[in-house]
Amino acid sequence: MLPTHMDPSELPRILQRLMATPSQEDVAPLPRRSFLKMTGIGGLALGAFPHLAMAQADGAAKPTGALKPTQQPLAFVQIAPNGEVTVTINRLEFGQGVQTGLPMILAEELDADWRLVRSQNGSNDAAYFDPLFGMHITGGSQSIKNSFTQYRELGARARAMLLSAAAARWKVDAATLRTRAGTVLGPGGRKLGYGELAEAAMALPVPEKVTLKNPKDFRLIGQPTTRLDARAKSSGRQDFGIDMKLPGQLTAVVAHPPVFGARLASVDDSAARAIKGVKAVLRVPLDRGAEGVAVVAEGYWPAKLGRDALQLQWDTSTVEKVDSEKQLVQYRELAAKPGPRKFDADMAPLTQAPRQLEAEFVFPYLAHAPMEPLNCTVQLSGDRAELWVGSQCAGLDAAAAARVLGIKPEQVALHVQMAGGGFGRRFSPNSDFVVEACHIAKAMRTAGLNAPVRLVWSREDDIKGGYYRPMHLHRAHIGFDAQGKVLAWDHAIVGQSITKGSIFESFQIKDGIDGTTTEGMRDPYPLPMRLTVQHPEINVPVLWWRSVGSTHTAFVMETLIDEIARTTQQDPVAYRMQLFGSKHARHRAALQLAVDKSGYGKRQLPSGRAWGVAVHESFNTVVAYVVEASVKDGQPVLHRVTGGVHCNLAVNPRSVEAQVQGAAIMGLSMCLPGGAITLKDGEVQQSNFGDFAVPRITDAPEFDVHIVRSADAPTGMGEPGLPPLAPAFANAIAQLTGKRLRQLPFNLA
Repeated sequence: MLPTHMDPSELPRILQRLMATPSQEDVAPLPRRSFLKMTGIGGLALGAFPHLAMAQADGAAKPTGALKPTQQPLAFVQIAPNGEVTVTINRLEFGQGVQTGLPMILAEELDADWRLVRSQNGSNDAAYFDPLFGMHITGGSQSIKNSFTQYRELGARARAMLLSAAAARWKVDAATLRTRAGTVLGPGGRKLGYGELAEAAMALPVPEKVTLKNPKDFRLIGQPTTRLDARAKSSGRQDFGIDMKLPGQLTAVVAHPPVFGARLASVDDSAARAIKGVKAVLRVPLDRGAEGVAVVAEGYWPAKLGRDALQLQWDTSTVEKVDSEKQLVQYRELAAKPGPRKFDADMAPLTQAPRQLEAEFVFPYLAHAPMEPLNCTVQLSGDRAELWVGSQCAGLDAAAAARVLGIKPEQVALHVQMAGGGFGRRFSPNSDFVVEACHIAKAMRTAGLNAPVRLVWSREDDIKGGYYRPMHLHRAHIGFDAQGKVLAWDHAIVGQSITKGSIFESFQIKDGIDGTTTEGMRDPYPLPMRLTVQHPEINVPVLWWRSVGSTHTAFVMETLIDEIARTTQQDPVAYRMQLFGSKHARHRAALQLAVDKSGYGKRQLPSGRAWGVAVHESFNTVVAYVVEASVKDGQPVLHRVTGGVHCNLAVNPRSVEAQVQGAAIMGLSMCLPGGAITLKDGEVQQSNFGDFAVPRITDAPEFDVHIVRSADAPTGMGEPGLPPLAPAFANAIAQLTGKRLRQLPFNLA
């Protein structure tokens, strides 16, 4: 959900200052240099909760040097008298597995008994900043990658403090002690459980220097591990943000305008107020200058009935009414015009090239459509506020809440909740649904209704509510020779910028080009490309969507590369390997693994099936797919997906496999009928899973996921499994039909 190409020197100054951490060179070196890739981006900020931060500052567990609070265990590790270890995660858990992966990393260095390890969510306390970005953020597949060294050091420091506490109790040298599965072992067979030592240990100074394990000694990291939240989720006992219940809590739903940014002309709420259970009907400001009406009631159903009973007239005269068909015409016109250039290779050889390929690709708006719709619970008490929300950026959401409520950010406590999916939607630069909830709470207080309120969006609200993956148009003109050598590649992309107006604009938009739009273009192939980009202003809110720019660039690159290979009668795998040359060893390894495990080129497919291949890097991870597909009754069918994954060290291979499968299914959603958001007269035409389709269980293929073995520091894994699915599927369909697919969802007509 965040850009992959980022130079820290181009960050806003405030983030640069937050990132200015001391060197980590004093940490004991590891046998493999690869593990040091994560050093130098140590923790930033304060303790787990304000009272813990103050305790650190007042002398309890003071560090010997200038450690940042995110490098100190008190914010992250709680050890109960019975030995249970609770690890606080500095991210939102919304299906990607960080509530298990991060505790595994910390528990590895702590030498904890995994059977006694638990996890809990964090808050907007600054301790839970991402150590690289210097802010709260869950996105860009950065969680394990950016916190790998951080959580290892946290575990190592906590372990050192436990050893010191045991040494003091036994009056021996700590160097004579060792640990195993939550126990300190001493001379003469003496033992002390972590629970017996925790209170004394946490009062000791926090060591600045720690020696991390040799990777060959890992017990947990690298082992397929069942997720800590698996039992609760599979049994229906897991609570999410939408399940929040406080004493006296009311529920609010909002009537949003049918056209983005529209305002109210008139409101007749008499019928809504007459609904049993309705407590208030409030006119509230909404995102992007719009207005809406909130119905507050004793539960979701009376609130919904009250909203249904509203008689509203909307003023849409001052806002653009987008029409998808007209928008496509506009985009085609823009693609033919000069514009800012990302790459600017010489196009002189283009017209003289013996082989020519021209193609236009169209990608629609896409909704995030998580299973848990957007929600936020707010409780006001005097000059303070508490929020319960599944937030990808707790600090920004809390600051936005403070602005609405007229209080200071430190007067807002945001409790991060488990979320049922998000895919980028729970990190809106405008904190739109959080701000909406706070406006309702504020209006309730003004109306004399002092109660906590839970804002709930319906599925229809969620799908019609904006912040979509942008619509894009690509146009390519490629000249190549009979051997498949590309002589010139002229390319244009048209689509809205997703970082304009966000905190990332200052370093993501260069020379008028949003870097998220072009990520995934050209590389890893050595192509002479001229790439022109146009960013029109359109009245449709847009946002990052799982794997961001690679959702469309991977499809374009991998289908065109495949087409060149087929046109020049070359095997598409061999052609890609040739283009990699001596570089891109990770691409080569991932693709070869997928090929070998699939039986590609060796195994005879059933009649009516074809192979499809694609490989793509996003978020520093390479995923290659070899798929088997067919066409049945005029519709594409995906039968099997074999994946080769190069994510460096896989902390939890079971989570990696799950992430690849989930991302691939989401990639499949882009291909099947109904997988598009369209607009007519400014209104979104889709409203639920009946007309914005997602894959059903009958659409799901067989999966076979394999991971390239590596001890290098982990790279991202939440998103990279998505981009290569659609092009691999399309390449297989092209083999069967002889027709190249140029748009998503697929159109085989």
